[in-house]
Amino acid sequence: MSDCIFCKIVNGEIPAAKVYEDENVLAFLDISQVTKGHTLIIPKVHQENMYELTPSVAEKVFAVVPKVANAIRKQFSPVGLNMLSNTGEAAGQSVFHLHLHLLPRYGHEDDFGLKWSTNIDKYTQQEMQEMAQGIANNIEN
Repeated sequence: MSDCIFCKIVNGEIPAAKVYEDENVLAFLDISQVTKGHTLIIPKVHQENMYELTPSVAEKVFAVVPKVANAIRKQFSPVGLNMLSNTGEAAGQSVFHLHLHLLPRYGHEDDFGLKWSTNIDKYTQQEMQEMAQGIANNIEN
């Protein structure tokens, strides 16, 4: 996609601080550096988000995750790591080329947080089973 900033990085039109590259996947430092070592992992082929991600591309992208995560751990010794991907504007996606964020965590001083609300009392076990079955019924093989 000609106007995609990540495609431009893949094509060498825009520089990036690369940490890993093979024929299918590129990993580079996020320019925002939410935490030190914040790295993005992308497929070289343009796929907009998780909804478009094909199983064959997913296999290649996710195979790189532990390699990069362990390299981040060896380099920076974080106390934890978050992996996240935003799909759609409502979820915070701002670059519409699938990317995984690896965010090293350094404790409370790293100034990053996620709000994880619980709705444990909102749904009955029956409603949970119905939701699960509805999702299961929509899985395509």
